[in-house]
Amino acid sequence: MNKRHERSRMAAALAAGSLALAAGVTAAQTSSALPAVQQQGSVQYITGGVGIDESEAIKAASNRYPLALTFASREGGAYLASVQVTITDAQGNTVLDTATDGPYLLVKLPAGRYKVSARFNDKEQTRQVSVSGHGTVRQSFTWSA
Repeated sequence: MNKRHERSRMAAALAAGSLALAAGVTAAQTSSALPAVQQQGSVQYITGGVGIDESEAIKAASNRYPLALTFASREGGAYLASVQVTITDAQGNTVLDTATDGPYLLVKLPAGRYKVSARFNDKEQTRQVSVSGHGTVRQSFTWSA
């Protein structure tokens, strides 16, 4: 075999191996940056998104959760934390009542209709959402200062 071809194949193999290793590290970093899954009753959720690694990990995981909420300020678009969120089902039962640890809240809910109430600085917003068995419902809440 021609030495030049042999070197080219070796260089290609090293490059492919490096890319595969880099992809594996990136996936591991993303999953390790994801905040811990919490549970309240039968509802699992993740809240956080402070820092770029955690933020990117939550965004990447959002497609695995039927409900994805984002919280921000209207002025400058700054993300918000410590938002009090209450989710009630169609019968009025509270299924989740928590304060966020960052600008994102991902919630695993069964299919159905829900009322989402979000309170920040004593200003409350309410939305009706329908969660289906497929996809992710995304809602953004913004507040003025």
